[in-house]
Amino acid sequence: MPSQEPPRRRVPKPARSGNDGRSRPAPRPAARRPRPASRAPRRIRLGSPRPRLRLVSLGLTLVMLAFVVRLLQVQAVDASAYAAKAEKSRYLSHTIAAERGEITDRSGIALATSVDAYDITADPSMFTADFTKVPDAPEQAAALLAPILGAESADIVKKLRTPDSPRYTVLARRQTPQVWNQIKDLKRVLAEKASKASRTAKGKAAGTAAVSVLSGVLQEASSKRVYPNGDLAAGILGYVTAAGRGAGGVESMLDKRLAGEDGKVTYAQSGGRRVPTASSHETPAVPGSDIELTIDRDIQWAAQQAISDQVKESRADRGYVVVQNTRTGEVLAMANAPGFDPNDVSAANAAAMGNAALQDVYEPGSTSKVMSMAAVLEEKAATPATHVVVPNRLHRGDRLFKDDIDHPTWNLTLNGVLAKSSNIGTILATGQLGRTQPEANKVLHSYLSKFGIGRPTGLGYPGETQGILAQPQDWSTSQQYTIPFGQGLSLNAMQAASVYSTIANGGVRIEPTLIRGARGPDGRFTPAPAPKKTRVVSDETARTVATMLESVVGNEEGTGTKAAIPGYRVAGKTGTANRVDPKLGVYKGYTASFAGFAPADDPQITVYCAIQNPTKGSYFGGQICGPIYKKVMEFALKTLQVEPTGSKPARLPVTFKPGE
Repeated sequence: MPSQEPPRRRVPKPARSGNDGRSRPAPRPAARRPRPASRAPRRIRLGSPRPRLRLVSLGLTLVMLAFVVRLLQVQAVDASAYAAKAEKSRYLSHTIAAERGEITDRSGIALATSVDAYDITADPSMFTADFTKVPDAPEQAAALLAPILGAESADIVKKLRTPDSPRYTVLARRQTPQVWNQIKDLKRVLAEKASKASRTAKGKAAGTAAVSVLSGVLQEASSKRVYPNGDLAAGILGYVTAAGRGAGGVESMLDKRLAGEDGKVTYAQSGGRRVPTASSHETPAVPGSDIELTIDRDIQWAAQQAISDQVKESRADRGYVVVQNTRTGEVLAMANAPGFDPNDVSAANAAAMGNAALQDVYEPGSTSKVMSMAAVLEEKAATPATHVVVPNRLHRGDRLFKDDIDHPTWNLTLNGVLAKSSNIGTILATGQLGRTQPEANKVLHSYLSKFGIGRPTGLGYPGETQGILAQPQDWSTSQQYTIPFGQGLSLNAMQAASVYSTIANGGVRIEPTLIRGARGPDGRFTPAPAPKKTRVVSDETARTVATMLESVVGNEEGTGTKAAIPGYRVAGKTGTANRVDPKLGVYKGYTASFAGFAPADDPQITVYCAIQNPTKGSYFGGQICGPIYKKVMEFALKTLQVEPTGSKPARLPVTFKPGE
């Protein structure tokens, strides 16, 4: 076994010597610190709490001071201003619409009246996202309301998002109670759904949103204009706009009196509901006056039926009938065809919405000859028996004139000229009004003007035309010969009827009237002012012309035999004029007309009829307007219980034999 050597001892090396040859001592070994078994916890010393408490106290003091300052500002300094804002936000002011007055006929039968209705309104502040908790509340509400109100959704959204007033906007005016009931039912259904859905948190949110969408929809009591007889007398009455303003006719002419004065109510509200215990202020509305017209509903109906049927049968552009009381000037009927229903203006033809009997201007044709004859008789230039030789053609000025038919030379009396409606005979007769043609023109113009041509009728009707009658010095070469037989001057149907009423009334023109009077809110009736009266020709001249007009209807050679009424003496005149096309401005088509009164020896009723541009069948006034005159006149005589006079008509000669 090898021997084990003892361990070797390491001998330390000698220290190095420095430059000086001395050796450096060996470095001392570093003393080792004893490593503790575990580290001792460090001791933390807290600072003083007093500075922090002071800082917190200072902050709270500043906050409270800010609240106190703001409270003083609100309750003391700016109290009145904030109170005013609160009042403005809390109180709402609404207009109380006055009840519009009725329009009745002469017997008190309603032609236009008002029924209960509602204005559908809204509080736009209740459609905001903050109030409803949904971003598109206006759109949702519009989608629900548009089908009920018959409005566009976009229009409703616009009114809710950008209203004129932040707390009030009108969604639809004058809706029927049925419309408001539909909205109430819809709100109730949504409320019931919301109540069921509110049992869960998610459902509750959805239900609240559904109710809030319509919670700002409200209503205000109002009235709606209705016309019980539909299109009857629509041209006279006009209509009322959605805003409650009269548009056209009597509704516009007397809008202020019919409308009355609106009231106003101011009340406190909360959540879109009126607070019953809070104070309120109300200025009551003053109802409008009831207007009584001179129109007789039954005669108006008969006239409207007759003209509508003939316009349809003749395929004409339009037609009108005017019925007037010859002794008072009261208009008993003024019918237009085609017409419109003022209850549904949206479906009406714009061209038919006026009153054509007052607004159309046209050349009358031969019905105007009665004025020429009256002038000739009044000036004593001729008598009914004066002989007038009428050739087939007559050259005057720059034209060759003819009658409506070719004929051999006629030997007519002045009465025959009117009975056969001779243009040439009328030119020859009126030429006797002066020593020269310009002088004759001046005399004729004075009579035409006194009969009301070229002047307002006196009705004061909106849009009425006064016709066209140039000064005599401005008459063209042809006009001075055409005006005597009704071409070259223009009038409306009411003016034409007034001419015949003047003859029937003994030569005194009474301005036509359409209003009998008004009944105010106090029930007191105020008659309309008496119409203006003007003497145009003497009573003798008027009676002579009336007798001559009987020859037109009662003589076999007359042009108006279809207007004869058994048992009554009828005076009348036919008219067939070249018509000026209003679009082209040239003569195209015809105006057929008939005018007259009855009984001829005791005139009480005037009827005038005109049809524009008949395109089927006859276009002569005696053929298509004569029967209308007969229907309407017969009905009016029976309605007003006018008995025949029983006297025999005078038979004035129509022709003469040469040499007699």
